[in-house]
Amino acid sequence: MKITQVAGFLGCGKTTLMLTLSKQLAGDGERRVALVVNEIGEIPVDGKVIEESGMRVKDIGGGCICCEVASTFAKTVYGLYKDFHPDHVLVEPTGVAVPHQVKMAARMSGRDAKISLGPAIVLFDVTRPAELLDMAMLGQLVVTQLKDADVVAISKVDAVDERATAEASQKIREFNERAEILNLSSFTGQGVDRIIEIILTWEV
Repeated sequence: MKITQVAGFLGCGKTTLMLTLSKQLAGDGERRVALVVNEIGEIPVDGKVIEESGMRVKDIGGGCICCEVASTFAKTVYGLYKDFHPDHVLVEPTGVAVPHQVKMAARMSGRDAKISLGPAIVLFDVTRPAELLDMAMLGQLVVTQLKDADVVAISKVDAVDERATAEASQKIREFNERAEILNLSSFTGQGVDRIIEIILTWEV
């Protein structure tokens, strides 16, 4: 059971990407996929509709899974392992979560369930780089998320020109020299196939 997180600050497109990835990973029933969402109400479709297509959705509220409700997260992952046996668990933490701490929380469930950790995918909204990297506001958090990322997906690239995307990529590289940086548009589908490939082939 591979656990992959889709992180990033509020409004960067995490939920839309989660839904797209879950459907493509599940395919025609070839894989079992579960979604764990740390922000209740963020999934814009009825959970039962998703479950009818062979997926499971679990909401965790009351705090961030990397700190206040880490034990709840671990129990949720173990429950999925025991009752549903998913091949993939996609986790959407809160917009203020730190990927490294989410990984640590996921490892807690590994004491009881056979898991492997997939990549930490962090989305960066290319339509508001100045706001996200303003050190007087969100910058400290966003930079920490970027530094923790295994993959950085520059989201909403369909809404800007190539220069803005290139500048964002250059700035991200200043904070993380090892992550793969790719362009993502949930509107056109750009970058989704590459993310699927990374998830399927990822080994720690």
